[in-house]
Amino acid sequence: MNSPVLVWFKRDLRLHDHPALVAAGAYVLPVYIIEPDYWALPDTSGRQWAFTAQCLQSLRVGLAERGQPLVIRMGDAVQELARLCRRHHVTRMISHEETGNGWTYARDRQVGEWARSAGVDWVELPQSGVVRRLRSRNGWQGLRDGFMSLPLLDAPQALAPVLPEITTLQHLPDAKALRLKPDTCPNRQRGGYQAAVHTLQTFLETRGQGYRAQMSSPLTAERACSRLSPHLALGVLSLRAVEHARKQARADHAGQGGWNGALSSFGKRLAWHDHFIQKLEDAPQLETRCLHAAHETLRPRGQKRDLLQAWQRGETGVPFVDACMRYLNATGWLNFRMRAMLMSFASYHLWLDWRDSGPHLARMFTDYEPGIHWSQCQMQSGTTGINTIRIYNPIKQGLDHDPDGRFIRAWVPELAHVPQQHIHTPWTWCEGRRGLGQRYPAPVVDLAQAGKFAREMLWGLRKQAGFQDVAQLVAARHASRAGRSGAGAHGQGVARRRKEDPAQLHLDL
Repeated sequence: MNSPVLVWFKRDLRLHDHPALVAAGAYVLPVYIIEPDYWALPDTSGRQWAFTAQCLQSLRVGLAERGQPLVIRMGDAVQELARLCRRHHVTRMISHEETGNGWTYARDRQVGEWARSAGVDWVELPQSGVVRRLRSRNGWQGLRDGFMSLPLLDAPQALAPVLPEITTLQHLPDAKALRLKPDTCPNRQRGGYQAAVHTLQTFLETRGQGYRAQMSSPLTAERACSRLSPHLALGVLSLRAVEHARKQARADHAGQGGWNGALSSFGKRLAWHDHFIQKLEDAPQLETRCLHAAHETLRPRGQKRDLLQAWQRGETGVPFVDACMRYLNATGWLNFRMRAMLMSFASYHLWLDWRDSGPHLARMFTDYEPGIHWSQCQMQSGTTGINTIRIYNPIKQGLDHDPDGRFIRAWVPELAHVPQQHIHTPWTWCEGRRGLGQRYPAPVVDLAQAGKFAREMLWGLRKQAGFQDVAQLVAARHASRAGRSGAGAHGQGVARRRKEDPAQLHLDL
């Protein structure tokens, strides 16, 4: 028998609609490498590893049922791949293109250099609508939609076992073995293919009917949103499979109240998913540098640690902000509008640099997707230069999306006895300031003054000579164009005050 083709699994932990696995054929050496250096990064966490481990176990079972179990190794990717290729005389390796953080980008470059020197043909295939080496955003939407319309690929029925036997990890390491901080996340979603399919089915069959109206409030979003984001982040389901299922569900629910609008909106969010990841693919420095360079020194870095910690713990003295942060810390998920509010509050009211606040949110998100995360951190901090500055009023957000204070009372129990009229602003309750005592803090900043300062700083910066010229360059490279799936118009109002494009604000998968 010829040498096996090594399929390197990364963030594509599935068997169905897996272009790399299909291209490899039936004689496959499936490999996943646990990389301790990756799990030591500031944007990784125990909750992410726990979810990943469940997905790996599911994939391991699925491959074993087909005749060739998943080979799991732990260590440096180059070293482990080199050992496996030497051992089994591998000359061809296939994986999917990955748009990850800066660390995975550098690692892939190192793997590429090793493969060329070792005479191993490494082929990388797209698994989404993100286009590598894209020259221009013009026409991107058509390329993306074309990929999504392709037929789904079946999972392999049988795989020939690779001999001799391969050393693999029998038991996956726990978070402690990877030197991750304790992170129980008691209400985290479960990983694995069956959990992903169940989540998709319940959304398209029942939960999604109220998606459009209920995605914005944390009281309703937990059920109304698809909750597919962690499964998509690790590729347990392909985005293409979800898009095909969405179209089928739209046909199945034709004429049923609410479904057409809900599934249309969901389709737009799936398009935005690739749109934002494409930004990071085109500009990897987006993770560490402001898109518009004029913002580089706008906010102090590494300072205001007391404010950063209060925000991380959900102890800012602003009830709705604190409730959302505590919910996120306990569940690993939060609906998009509330994510945007947390980032906006940190950036504008606390005047924290997005590179100080962003890593905490990345760690807390079980569904951390670097392309979406860092693009949104910059958007909600006003550092892109092309998006309208949006300073969320956290009190108004609370009144709009938690009018009775039920969400606040559930996640900030210190305020359980505060009267209804003061639940969003307990500092206005004279008796409360005495009664709360040390149980709940006063606001860490004056909201009105902080918002005014931030607004003046950002709009003042945009009036400076040369700002618009750079903003136009940013828009030319990163702003979407009008397209059939509704992802257009984003970023077209360069540095001008205008009504927000709703699609900019709701990426609630």
